[in-house]
Amino acid sequence: MARTGKRLRAAQTAFAGKTLLPLDQAVALVKANASAKFDETVEVAMNLGVDPRHADQMVRGVVTLPNGTGKTVRVAVFARGAKADEARAAGADIVGAEDLMETIQGGKIEFDRCIATPDLMPLVGRLGKILGPRNLMPNPKVGTVTMDVKSAIEAAKGGEVQFKVEKAGIIHAGVGKVSFDADKLAQNVRAFVEAVSRAKPSGAKGTYLKKVSISSTMGPGVSVELASATGN
Repeated sequence: MARTGKRLRAAQTAFAGKTLLPLDQAVALVKANASAKFDETVEVAMNLGVDPRHADQMVRGVVTLPNGTGKTVRVAVFARGAKADEARAAGADIVGAEDLMETIQGGKIEFDRCIATPDLMPLVGRLGKILGPRNLMPNPKVGTVTMDVKSAIEAAKGGEVQFKVEKAGIIHAGVGKVSFDADKLAQNVRAFVEAVSRAKPSGAKGTYLKKVSISSTMGPGVSVELASATGN
C-alpha cells in the first residue's frame, strides 16, 4: 500500500475540518500549505450537473484569465505560405503541414496548444484519434481554427485556458501558480468559474454548478463556497 508523504500528511492536518470555505480563505490555505520544491500550479475542479454523453449537455469553452496562468505554453500551428510566416512571426513554437502531421503520427507531441487554418483541417482531421483524447484538436468554437493565427497564438500564450467537461461531469484546469498573490489567484478562479457558468448547455437540468474545489499540484483539495467563487 502506498504511504502518504510527510508534506501531504501535514497539509491534510492543516485542512482537517475545513470542508467549505470562502474563496479568499481557501486560496490562502492552499498557498500556505504548498510546500513542494517547485512552484506548484493552483488547480480548480468543478462538479457539474450534466451528462456529457448527451450532445446537448456538453460543456466546453475558453477563458482568458486576468492574471495569466504562469505557464509557458508551447503552440503548434498548421498553416502554409503567408499564414505560416505569420505564425512564426507571432511566436509559434512549431509550424508545418504534412511534415507536422507526420511528426505527430510518429508520437512526437511537443506542444500544449494546436491551432490550424481552416484550409488545413482536412489534414488535421486525420489526427483526431491522437489529438482528441489529449484535448489538443483544433476547434472553431474555442478559436483554434482560424485565419487570424496571430491573435490565436497571442491568446494561447497570454493566459487563455480551454475547458471541456469529462465523462463524470467534472471540469478541471490550472489557474495560476502558488507564487501568485492571493488576490490574483482569486480573480483567476472567479474568471474560470464564471466562464464555465456561462457555458451552461441547453440540456442541463437541475443544479448546474454542484461543487468547486481548489488545490495545489501536490496538496489536498478544499471545497469553496459557490457564492464566493461566482461573485454572487
